[in-house]
Amino acid sequence: MSELAELTTATPFRAPVEEVLVDLEVAGLDEVLGCTAFAGIDTSTVSDALEGLGRFAEEVVAPTDAVGDRVGARLDAGSGRVVLPEPIVAAYRRYVEAGWGALQFPAEHGGGGLPGCVGLAGQELLAGANLSLSLNPVLTQSAIELLLAWGDEAQRRRYLPRLLSGEWCGTMNLTEPEAGSDLGAVSARAERGPDGTWKLSGTKIFITWGEHDLSENIVHLVLARTPGSPAGTRGISLCVVPKCLVGASGELGERNAVRVERLEHKLGIHASPTCVMSYEGAVAELVGPERAGMRAMFTMMNLARVAIGVQGPAVGERAYQQALAYARERRQGRANGAGPGAASPIIEHPDVRRMLLTMRTSVLGSRLLAYRAATSGDLARHGAHGRGRTEAQALADLLTPLAKSLASDSGFAVASLGMQVLGGVGYVEETGMAQRLRDARIAPIYEGTNGIQAIDLVTRKLPRDDGRVAKQVIAGVAGTARRAGTELPVTSEILAESAAILTETTSWLLDRVE
Repeated sequence: MSELAELTTATPFRAPVEEVLVDLEVAGLDEVLGCTAFAGIDTSTVSDALEGLGRFAEEVVAPTDAVGDRVGARLDAGSGRVVLPEPIVAAYRRYVEAGWGALQFPAEHGGGGLPGCVGLAGQELLAGANLSLSLNPVLTQSAIELLLAWGDEAQRRRYLPRLLSGEWCGTMNLTEPEAGSDLGAVSARAERGPDGTWKLSGTKIFITWGEHDLSENIVHLVLARTPGSPAGTRGISLCVVPKCLVGASGELGERNAVRVERLEHKLGIHASPTCVMSYEGAVAELVGPERAGMRAMFTMMNLARVAIGVQGPAVGERAYQQALAYARERRQGRANGAGPGAASPIIEHPDVRRMLLTMRTSVLGSRLLAYRAATSGDLARHGAHGRGRTEAQALADLLTPLAKSLASDSGFAVASLGMQVLGGVGYVEETGMAQRLRDARIAPIYEGTNGIQAIDLVTRKLPRDDGRVAKQVIAGVAGTARRAGTELPVTSEILAESAAILTETTSWLLDRVE
């Protein structure tokens, strides 16, 4: 390995806990902690939890990132098992033992009772340490939220304890070969037998963590059609299909009729197995009412979309740390004003400083957006009843597609800038910056492409109540610009101009959306 490559590979990941706590506060953490549901929890409790998780991410998870990228997940054709590198398996077991996966769930179900926004901050810390591995808890936690909202008591009793502990993992199974973004084309079928048992058959593709050796059971949440259902999304139901059958008391039974056909070979996130799954008359249970599958699945998808959004600042933060460390050490040329003789650190060159500042502000801005979406979601569920919850939900609905798309696009842009700061050495795999770029590229694609987020924003979220919520957000930006005028006149002017452009654009869209 070259000396230049060593400058970045020697840069350990630092979990940005201090910055995360500040951004949570700016995004409205205090208001969330004021809700009755979080009585007894204060900012010191949140700080202690995130500092502990940050240390875990730095010391246990981050060292697995490079080996996960280099070795990846492997399908053992003989056993049908997906095998992960041993360091990742060991890190996940320690994650389970420490109970990190249950921070944001109700105490009555065995969780830590913290707000969802704190859980999102924890997801960011893990994603910065190892994006591939962090996807597993994101899916499991989304599955927990869905079962809490839509599962019956028997399903909650059977699945939630071990999903909360992390002993079992969850997935979402939506996409099929002919039903990608258009879920109305889903063709997997669930049929009810004479004994009342549902059997599900079909093929699902791009199933993240669909099979692996981190846990003894995997709880698949699968979209399918039932007999007599109408075409389109209105005819879709949601089923829970465990990898291994589960008894009434939670004991594991025989293997269900579900298997992985193959793993996809991907540009990045190599340690996150992306599976083609085959269901061949697998035993299933309906979750929620028949033909209400899309409504139920959106409980899972909306939470996951914000979690995918926060992967942008997570990867961006890691890229920024590597780029900053390299720019401070790498000497090349003489910066303006430097004396003759020794070369200057490249951080003294204006273009490098511009790139680093762009990276830094992009990370902060996208993180704040995702956190504000999360705090709005917390207030919608736990805030004052009536209008307060309605207003919070309206804001969460508006911000969710923005948080997913803007933050994920920003993460890839920041990783690209990080490579530019490193120059030629950034293009060398040994430095790890290439992994940042490859890993970040998936976030604008999965969990609803960013083009779909734009459609959702413009055709559904923006026009509600004649754009009232969007107009309130823009008015808040304009107000901030006015208040900043004295101390930050240039920034204030730019922000005010941006708010004016956004006002004009919003009005133009509202006039044209049908």
